[in-house]
Amino acid sequence: MTDLFAELRKIDTPTITNVVATYPKNPLCLGLYNPWTENWYTDTSIRCIYPEMGAIVGHAVTCVFGLPDPNYTGRLSFMDVIDALDAMKKPTILVIQQKWPEHLMSKAGLAGEIMVTSMKAVGCIGMLSNGPSRDVDAVRKLNFQLLLGGVTAGHGEMAVQAVNVPVSVGGMDVAPGELIHMDENGAVKFPADKAEQVLANAQAMLANEAEHLARLRAATTAAEVRAAGGSYSAKKAP
Repeated sequence: MTDLFAELRKIDTPTITNVVATYPKNPLCLGLYNPWTENWYTDTSIRCIYPEMGAIVGHAVTCVFGLPDPNYTGRLSFMDVIDALDAMKKPTILVIQQKWPEHLMSKAGLAGEIMVTSMKAVGCIGMLSNGPSRDVDAVRKLNFQLLLGGVTAGHGEMAVQAVNVPVSVGGMDVAPGELIHMDENGAVKFPADKAEQVLANAQAMLANEAEHLARLRAATTAAEVRAAGGSYSAKKAP
């Protein structure tokens, strides 16, 4: 699995989306979701903080953060999140759905250097969240990717409301254990048992695109562009 993930990290997230569901008529597309009606990749509300890091891929661990609720007696804490990360197959990506009142949504700088360092200690390599975080200068040194709703400097009292439940972040629905691939373009999910096929098809699609681009770069007229054909009339992956 380590080698598989290393190869997946060499591929950009849009190519992964292409083989997961974007082009259902392409033989290389697995058609895992209806591309328009299912929530399987993130929208423009999500920002990559460290685009220079490139792609990462990991098993999703999920949680929900919000205001403390005096009527809720579950008494979950951030250590329950750490325990969930520790128990999941490695590497992991923590997906945090932030549920704040609207007037606080853009002000909750949730995960800073201490939280991220704790997460990294148990095999977490990145975090995806619909709200902001902070300490991005310190976290940059940790080689830990952040895809967020924004950045802000502070927060007030907060609480863990749920751990390893289905969540929705930036237009993407995520269940614990699903694989997440993410880079500066955003994030996409797919079932862990499809990882090998996703990789094989993505590699084949990139090879086809390289051939198509070579033809386009040699073209000098509209007729030659037309003759170059398309990269998505591709052969199936071996």
